[in-house]
Amino acid sequence: MHPRLLKTFLAVARNRNFTRAAEEVNLAQSSVSDQIQSLETELGTKLFIRLRSGLELTAAGEALRPYAEETLMMADEARAAVEAASGRTAGTVTIGALETIASVKLPQWLAAFQSNHPAINLRLKVAGSSDLLRKVEDGEIDVAFCFDKDGLDERLAKRMISAEPLVLIAPPGQESLSKGGDLAALASTSFVATEPGCIYRHLFDKAFDEAGIAAPKLAAEVGSIGTIARLVAAGTGMSLVPRLAVADALDRGEINELPWPSPTRTASLVMIWRRRRVQPPALKLLLAAESNGFAPAKPTGARPRHAVSSPL
Repeated sequence: MHPRLLKTFLAVARNRNFTRAAEEVNLAQSSVSDQIQSLETELGTKLFIRLRSGLELTAAGEALRPYAEETLMMADEARAAVEAASGRTAGTVTIGALETIASVKLPQWLAAFQSNHPAINLRLKVAGSSDLLRKVEDGEIDVAFCFDKDGLDERLAKRMISAEPLVLIAPPGQESLSKGGDLAALASTSFVATEPGCIYRHLFDKAFDEAGIAAPKLAAEVGSIGTIARLVAAGTGMSLVPRLAVADALDRGEINELPWPSPTRTASLVMIWRRRRVQPPALKLLLAAESNGFAPAKPTGARPRHAVSSPL
């Protein structure tokens, strides 16, 4: 079984669709169909069945899947071992990141890395947390920058980069919470929240659940932190977000920062990558690089105030 066929097989298994799989592996749809047919002919059995909901793996396809993943992993490690033995450090590293991290944290750090390692090409893909983890697991990206969540696959490794402060943002002019300044005081307030699956939403829901308080009414669920900040500025509601994502809006006085009344006041920013016996030299250099560019957006310790303020 040629690795090229196994790579296409896994793409079809992930996407459950020839067209989307073709886009992933940069082939024509007809080529993807031909490769799957060739693999089925070689193995003497069907690997997929067609359903209304899309393609599904047969029992034979399910049996092949872990072996295909292991075969491609071994091929990657063999290539990496040869590169390391020959002293080559050139190559391409594909990085995935949340939109906030990609725009605020990565630019200077990656520019410095590329300046030090001009032979290494960097690719950057922006996606949500769940999609980033899937892409790392499937080998679509080499390393992901996202916020830490429980239940990481044992095939993945992670390293904490920084603890990013979480802040409660409110419309301009709202200088304090209701009496008490606790979660109960927020229960009757409208909120703009990120979508389920996002770490900020998880921490938001978790705080009220652990306090035994019904979560506040959601005025909207939004995938973009920038859009959330604009909705809060317009008076739609409050929101819990990482301070680094809204620091500029706070400095301009478009929104106000209030203390988040929960024990969990930071989110851990992490690098996540696949465990390998041998890492590609280019990726190994990136993993070992200094992370000075990942300091918090503002120094900690000062009390929050309107517009320009320090994180909790």
